[in-house]
This record gives sequence, C-alpha cells and structure tokens, in this order.
Amino acid sequence: MMDLKEIVEPLIQWFRENKRDLPWRQTKDPYAVWVSEIMLQQTRVEAVKPYYIRFLQTLPTVKDLANADEEVILKLWEGLGYYSRVRNMQKAAMQIMEDFGGVFPANQKDLLSLKGIGSYTAGAVGSIAFGLPIPAVDGNVLRVMSRITADASDISLQITKKEWESRLAEIMPQECAGDLNQALMELGATVCLPNGAPKCGVCPVRASCMAYCKNQTAVYPVKAEKKPRTLEYLNVFFCVDGEKIAIGKRPKNGLLSGLWELPNGQRDIAPPVTLQEMGILEAELLPMKGQKHIFTHVEWHMDCYFVRVTKKTESDLLWLTREEAEAQYALPSAFKKIWAEGLKQMK
Repeated sequence: MMDLKEIVEPLIQWFRENKRDLPWRQTKDPYAVWVSEIMLQQTRVEAVKPYYIRFLQTLPTVKDLANADEEVILKLWEGLGYYSRVRNMQKAAMQIMEDFGGVFPANQKDLLSLKGIGSYTAGAVGSIAFGLPIPAVDGNVLRVMSRITADASDISLQITKKEWESRLAEIMPQECAGDLNQALMELGATVCLPNGAPKCGVCPVRASCMAYCKNQTAVYPVKAEKKPRTLEYLNVFFCVDGEKIAIGKRPKNGLLSGLWELPNGQRDIAPPVTLQEMGILEAELLPMKGQKHIFTHVEWHMDCYFVRVTKKTESDLLWLTREEAEAQYALPSAFKKIWAEGLKQMK
C-alpha cells in the first residue's frame, strides 16, 4: 500500500497556486461555507455562483435563514433542484438557533447533529471554516484517490467511502486541512476528470499515481452500473382564465414534495377527466410541444396542453397573474419549458 503522505505537500502547493477564484473562497464564515457546500452538491460550479450571491444577500445570517418564510427560500433555490437540500438547511438553521445559541457549531460531532449534514459536509465546513483536521470525501475525491492508488473498490458503496475517510484522516495536516480537502476536490473537478479523460499532463501528483504509471486511468474508478430510471407518462396543463394562470401544490410526500407545479395527471386518464377533477368544467384544449425531464431515479415523459378555461368551480388550484407567479412562487425545472411555451400561447 502506497504512503499517501507523499501527495499532501504537492497537492496543497498546487491548490494554492492554481485554485479557481470562487466567491465562497473569499470567506471563512461557516454559514457561507455551508451554503456553498450544500448548493454545490449535484450542481455545477458556474451554475451555483449567482444563486450563492443572491442567497447570502437575501439571508446573510443563520438567524435570517431560520426565520425566513418557506416560499422565500424555495424561490431563492428555484432552478437548483433537490429542494429537500434547502428545506433541511432551514431546519439546521433552526437547530443552530435553538441548540447552539445562534452560533455555528465548531466541532465534528455537533456539525453531524445538524439536519442534512453528513460526513462530507461536516468535513468541508469543519476543515475550511474551523481548521478541523477531518476529511471531506465526495465523488471527486473518491475518483482521485481510486486512481492514485489503483483501488478497484466500488466507489458507489458506503463502505468504500468510509474506508477513504479513515485513510485520509491519517494524513490530514493539522495546520491546513481545509486546503488539502479543497485540493483533492479541485483536482477532481478540473484535472482528474470522470469518464476516462483526466488531464494527467498537468496533474501535480501524477508521478505518485498508480493508475497513471500503469496507463490505466480509464479503468478507475470502479462503479456499479445504475439501475434504469422509472418511466412515468403525464399530461401537463397550462391552464389560463383571462390573465390568470393555474398552479397547484404537490403532495407533501414523494417527488418534488410540497412544491408548486403546473396541473397534471397520468397520461392514461383522458385530459378532460383530469381537468374535471381539478374543478375545470369547460375548456378549450390545444396541444403543445411534448417535454421530457430526467430526475435521478425517474424520467417524466409529458404530453402538454394549453387550456383556455371557460367555466370552473372552486378547487385547490391557485390562479395567479404571470407577474405574481414568477415573483413569489418557485416552479421546478421540470415545468419551466412548458411555462415558457404557455406564455407564448397567451399572447
């Protein structure tokens, strides 16, 4: 087994000389670091930048997040997806206010007690904001380390992540653990790229990398194939009554739980039947372009309709002007193209 200590100094030096200029790297404020780390999960860096800046301008402190109206935080998060992340952030902010007197906890145990914070986020926030010598192991780090050591363990398994957390904990420098964690993440994001296409020529630790030395970078990391996504077929309706457009709220459980949506129903139920159940008694239906949206485990195939309502009754639908809807309510990305197409039809 190779001595991992030999990669520490080259990585830290490389990171300090080559790190990207990112807004969350201008601060050690644990709240700001935490916001960035949660946003960066499953989201590209360039996409996160404007969200991060807007979020902190609107909710600059833990107290502000704890006290915010849910519609406000969902609107700030609109387009980032995985809305449970920001809901958990608000629950964690409430914990910080109630259990820690509004002060962000500065040790690993207390960080892990917060809603939505697992070992990776605790390691990232703990090391970057507080200098705690604990690793932050995400997909980038797993890929980097599996290549450096030519480790054939399946990186999709929790036991593999735990093993790497243990091994990296042994080499965390006491004085700059945050730099090492960020160096590993940065290397995975910019050099040791996925899908067998790493930029080995500019890698600061290629001389120590067993996969590179064996010309086997395409072999690592080893990862089990994902199960195929579940396909779901929907009818989605852009319903208009004068200048008002209908949105509805999804159930509190399941996919996109509790978020606002365009009215919809299963494709195997005739559109007029679904609309009747929603309180739309008479309407003109015009087909629009079909859409597809891919979630992590589910794929939606949507037939879309512009619905000009002529008679309706009381229902759970919320009828809003375009301006009201876009200013106050977060609409998941799955419905964005349909919304845009429906607005064109209104003109």
